[in-house]
Amino acid sequence: MNTFASMICRDLACGTAAALITLIISLTFLQSTGLPPGAHHWPTMFGAVQPQHAWFGQPEPAVLVD
Repeated sequence: MNTFASMICRDLACGTAAALITLIISLTFLQSTGLPPGAHHWPTMFGAVQPQHAWFGQPEPAVLVD
């Protein structure tokens, strides 16, 4: 096998591995962020367990004090 064919095979193998790793990481991210915190995976037809204002951050806006 000449050098050019060797480089092509190596580049294709590395590119395929990188694409596969990216796909797996993307799918695990989507699975982990698919439901809000506190929601269970099995009762998806019943909706979320927590109210929306408690999902992210503080339930009330921060107050700035001089």
